Amino acid sequence: MRYEGPIYRPPSEADSLLIQATVGCPHNRCTFCMVYKDGIRFKVRPLEDIKADLRVARKVYGPGVKTLFLPAGNTIAMPTAALCAVCRYAREVFPVLGRITVYGSSQFIHQKGLKDLEKLRKAGLSRIHVGLETGDDVILERIHKGTRSDQQVTAGRWVMAAGIQLSVYVILGIGGKERSDSHAAQTARVLNAIDPDFIRLRTFVPKVNTPLLEDVRSGAFTMLGPHEVLRETRRLIENLTVSSQLTSDHYTNYINLDGKLPDTKPALLRKLDEALQRGKESFRPFFIGDQ
Repeated sequence: MRYEGPIYRPPSEADSLLIQATVGCPHNRCTFCMVYKDGIRFKVRPLEDIKADLRVARKVYGPGVKTLFLPAGNTIAMPTAALCAVCRYAREVFPVLGRITVYGSSQFIHQKGLKDLEKLRKAGLSRIHVGLETGDDVILERIHKGTRSDQQVTAGRWVMAAGIQLSVYVILGIGGKERSDSHAAQTARVLNAIDPDFIRLRTFVPKVNTPLLEDVRSGAFTMLGPHEVLRETRRLIENLTVSSQLTSDHYTNYINLDGKLPDTKPALLRKLDEALQRGKESFRPFFIGDQ
């Protein structure tokens, strides 16, 4: 198999076969993201090259591969016909393949529309990981996410309506101290409107070579401390009315939270309250991310 540029995958895809269908990110302007800031441009790999990699993977791993992840920043931006062809061919090569997953931002899902999403589901696309980050339109503009909360809601609802699983990511603390309350409230509003299959929590960590790190260093952006992040998380969960699986399986978080909402909400809030009783020194230290 051939790979170009950084290869990232969610923790939930740790056991998945990784086959690159696209390279880079077509947006690549988010102020918190360092992944493709080294000049790698977005491109779609030739279909025959992707198919060849799938055949090589079968020789290496056999026909029993059950999950496939197509890494890169926004593989959903790939032309629908080509992505459908990849999904169909992957299921031919791996007959017991149960899940095919991609990353996709709301703006590119919105460009696809419901009909194209339905085509992708019929071709075998199973799940889309979406970096929601926040439901606060002011923060979305500040971090140059390239979308608005109403577009996020529409895109998310289309994914769900198409029968594709939706896994959304929220960045705790991405609004800084100034917009912490609004971030929690508006993100809960958007999540409630979508009711995705999965909500995955990440805590903001400034990354090297990003504009947001420069804002942190200059004092233009004031980060939350551990207790403030936990209080923001509590406000977020308290306002959720979803039936999603919530998890915080990531090295950036101060505590791990996992449960099916709404049933586990009281237990999750208790765990947060217990963590809020701990001293600041008991949590991971501040660090600048390099990956």
